Amino acid sequence: MDYLISLSVAMLGGLMLSRLAKKLHLPAVTAYLVAGLLLGPFCIGVLKIKGIGFGSLHEVESLSVICQVALGFIAFTIGNEFRLSQLRSMGSRAITIGIAQAVATTIVVDVALIVLHFIAPNVLSVPAALVLGAIASATAPAATLMVVRQYKANGPLTKLLMLVVAIDDAVGLLLFSASFGIANAIENGALSINGILIEPIIEIVLSLGVGALIGLALDQIERFFHSRSKRTAISVAFVLLAVGLSDIKFTIAGVHCGFSLLLLCMMAGTVFCNVCDFSEELMGRVDSWTVPISILFFVISGAELDLSMLIKPYILLIGGIYILSRTCGKYFGARLSCKLTHCNQAITKYLGITLFPQAGVALGMALTAASLADGEVVRNVVLLAVLIYELVGPALTKISLTKAGEITPEGKTSARRPNDPKPPIVIHKEKDAKGC
Repeated sequence: MDYLISLSVAMLGGLMLSRLAKKLHLPAVTAYLVAGLLLGPFCIGVLKIKGIGFGSLHEVESLSVICQVALGFIAFTIGNEFRLSQLRSMGSRAITIGIAQAVATTIVVDVALIVLHFIAPNVLSVPAALVLGAIASATAPAATLMVVRQYKANGPLTKLLMLVVAIDDAVGLLLFSASFGIANAIENGALSINGILIEPIIEIVLSLGVGALIGLALDQIERFFHSRSKRTAISVAFVLLAVGLSDIKFTIAGVHCGFSLLLLCMMAGTVFCNVCDFSEELMGRVDSWTVPISILFFVISGAELDLSMLIKPYILLIGGIYILSRTCGKYFGARLSCKLTHCNQAITKYLGITLFPQAGVALGMALTAASLADGEVVRNVVLLAVLIYELVGPALTKISLTKAGEITPEGKTSARRPNDPKPPIVIHKEKDAKGC
């Protein structure tokens, strides 16, 4: 009963704070995260009042199933961006940019942290530096999607951003698996091909395969019903099924096999939107159903942030270098790859900024890295980065999409109507007619 009261207070607190955020021209997602911080174990939670706030990190972690479900719906929604019409127009460009900026970010962060290791060997080990570099490649799809939804962002930059964020997670998974395997090899003196290459590839293949089957099955079962409410319920049931299946782990011939929640749900959404002729209408109803879960996801994520790390000087030092180098890697990696793929000026200028947010995926990687000797350092650095990026990143994403002309200024658009900014009127000169 106390948990239900806590969740109710958390949701209401996030919604009320979002009104203040609107007056300050900040995205609602920032308000939800701040509400989580205020209700967390380092603020109101310290009072230990039942039903008001979260008294401990353990209490917050016990609600992780809500976060898993929210991530499943977010990934499913992003998967719907991979429509064949979109892929034909910008698929190769999104893949190139997604891979290039992720690899560039990992290299920049690795170099910066390894230099720190040589300057101060006792502060950070090389294995921890390698793992942090791979974690830096991950981008938070949840915060990005929330900003796009709230402001009805629409245009070339928004469409490319959604594709790049999805690809980014698959690339990040491979980079992390390889870096974590190398880090273990350095610490243990034994290189595991399974951990570096085979297991990550199996995880990606299994996730994409099972996700595709779920998407096909969802399409077939939806056709048995014609009621909008029942079709919505079936979609919700299948996303919950995908989230549940993603938690299954098993071993075959000594090889550890599992699934990526994000990739599995993204693939289910991708296949479903391409084989189902009424998927777009259905997704609108599913999105409205999942709004409360998304709010709770961000409030809980804010409550999970461990503020005690802010009193540790070495964490602040490593975290500062990590944040600065990751920011440079994302921005310049995206900018360079956009130029190489001949993107327009707005995309080239602003795409990198929209890739700054970092949250759940990075925290999951940090949890896996806990087995390293410096695993606690990795976790605290990632927590610090998530705190900064999640509070600042959504606002930067909003500003970038607004400057790119893909968000209508507040007060000039309706929340009930998609934002379809009109393209600027171009006056064709005589030389244009000649094809110059």
